[in-house]
Amino acid sequence: MRNLKNIIRKFSQANILVVGDLILDEYIWGSVERISPEAPVPVVWAKKRTFAPGGTANVANNICSLGGGVTLLGVMGQDVNSKILLSELKKKKINTQGIFVEPGRHTTVKTRILAGHQQVVRVDWEHTHDLPGELNAKILNFIQKNIKKFDAIIIEDYGKGVINVALLERLISLAKANKLIITVDPKEENFRHYCDVTAITPNRKELENAIRNLKLKDTAGSFKINTDKLFTDKDIDLAAREILKYLNLDSLLVTLGEQGMKLLEKNGRLTHIPTVAQEVFDVSGAGDTVISTFTLALCAGASKLEAAHLANFAAGIVVGKLGTAVASSRELSARIK
Repeated sequence: MRNLKNIIRKFSQANILVVGDLILDEYIWGSVERISPEAPVPVVWAKKRTFAPGGTANVANNICSLGGGVTLLGVMGQDVNSKILLSELKKKKINTQGIFVEPGRHTTVKTRILAGHQQVVRVDWEHTHDLPGELNAKILNFIQKNIKKFDAIIIEDYGKGVINVALLERLISLAKANKLIITVDPKEENFRHYCDVTAITPNRKELENAIRNLKLKDTAGSFKINTDKLFTDKDIDLAAREILKYLNLDSLLVTLGEQGMKLLEKNGRLTHIPTVAQEVFDVSGAGDTVISTFTLALCAGASKLEAAHLANFAAGIVVGKLGTAVASSRELSARIK
């Protein structure tokens, strides 16, 4: 535990580039006292509206809150929501020099309407088309110019179009050439393109879907896992091993909700880390906290296992908060204590 605290103290020495889909999280808070006469739905009496950085922006916010240096790279539209998101990022003192604008694209917004502690409905505004080639080139040019400033790159793939195959392959190649730590919060459709990275951090569903999509077979030509049934714990272990081998990863950290997480390392060691969450109010953004903390810890010299334990502690903090939340370095040290 003493060593984990020493690692947290070194977070401030890290500088990380976070690349991916920017999201503005909007919350409308209210209460429900009656059902609508127009349809069998609750009427929410709205009392306040708040905003928070979401998606890739939430990863950057987590890094900043934990004391690390961060530069955010992504794309937003030319609309009122982009101004709100930029304002929220400036409040957090996050470097936004890597944010580009694509006219005609919606700035992705997730609006959650809450009555008390209960989410009633979520409304999404988004475009998911791949970026134009010219914009891809501008992003890659920014990365190439600034890559020596960074210790690690986090790739946040939310499937909104920023992380496309052309960008992904060139980005990983540049990071490897500069010997940077590369971690990926994956989307199952792109799994085959995450080869040779330091770690990926799928949740259970993403890992299961990746195995179904990849259809990995053994030397006899049979499927190694029966993907037509629910995965058992043993299936999850086997799936993690198959993905790690297929992608030539250094490690794979799969998050399992209330069951904690499992870390598989290249040397074959598989470690189950039970959850430390004391109470769960909202799991929104917990995956962002996991990859942020895990990557920061690696930059600070932690082993994969130490980094996973720290990520587990941090996730236990944020699920105890309502809405898209972050953990601070002080909270993390206190939770370990």
